[in-house]
Amino acid sequence: MSGKRTSVIHSSSRPTRGRANLERLRSQTEEEIAATSPSDLGNLPGDFWERAIIVTPPAKEAISLRVDQNVLAWFRAGGAGYQFP
Repeated sequence: MSGKRTSVIHSSSRPTRGRANLERLRSQTEEEIAATSPSDLGNLPGDFWERAIIVTPPAKEAISLRVDQNVLAWFRAGGAGYQFP
């Protein structure tokens, strides 16, 4: 990627769940990517992405589960997204 930006996307725009904002990602500079990437990614070998293999996760199945109220309260206490750990 070059250091030049092609467009500006405000950080207040939120992607929809499960969908990357590809326009925003493509417009980021290498410096912006490095600044927001987890630090442990800096130790990857240079050819890591060339050797990477795309793995498709197995399909998920919706289920219904009945739990005691105190168990549900414990999960809810974990905050938003408790249904999707």
